[in-house]
Amino acid sequence: MRPVSDPAEPTLRVDELRVDELLLRPWRATDVPALVAACDDPDIARWAGMPQPFGPGEADAFLADARALWAEGGGTPFAITDAATGGLVGAITRFGPDGHRATLGCWVAAAARGRGVGTRAIRAITDWTFTTTDAVRVEAFILAGNEPSHRMMASAGFTREGLLRAWDTGPDGQPADCVAWSRLRTDP
Repeated sequence: MRPVSDPAEPTLRVDELRVDELLLRPWRATDVPALVAACDDPDIARWAGMPQPFGPGEADAFLADARALWAEGGGTPFAITDAATGGLVGAITRFGPDGHRATLGCWVAAAARGRGVGTRAIRAITDWTFTTTDAVRVEAFILAGNEPSHRMMASAGFTREGLLRAWDTGPDGQPADCVAWSRLRTDP
């Protein structure tokens, strides 16, 4: 991890994280076409709650929200990219920390699934969180039924804590169950 200045956003001071062939970096205006293409996937729309249709206007709003999180200190949203090509392979955001806890959200583009992209990004963000903050708990809340994401959390060393009934809103706008996952600073 090293601080960098984004040449496209010269006033924004940020961090980037490298993991194997992945680069986790702040979002850029040039990411709009790849973001639109990735979020056209029905699985991302279903499990990550992306609006549909997802066009350039929605991508611009997504990027504005990401910049606001960085600027206000409420979170650190990263584009997950292929370090060699710069191609977008996913997204991960750490919200907080708020007190002793931080929360993660992550999605992986369809073409990059099955390669451990999400697992490695989650491990990197979690380790970075424990190294750079006083947080003792990193948590995630995954909609019930999203088995690939549940496997991803388990592979990243998180512990399944239980089912939270009607905790979030599902793709149909109705209350939906979520599974709580966590990793503590003291976990192996």
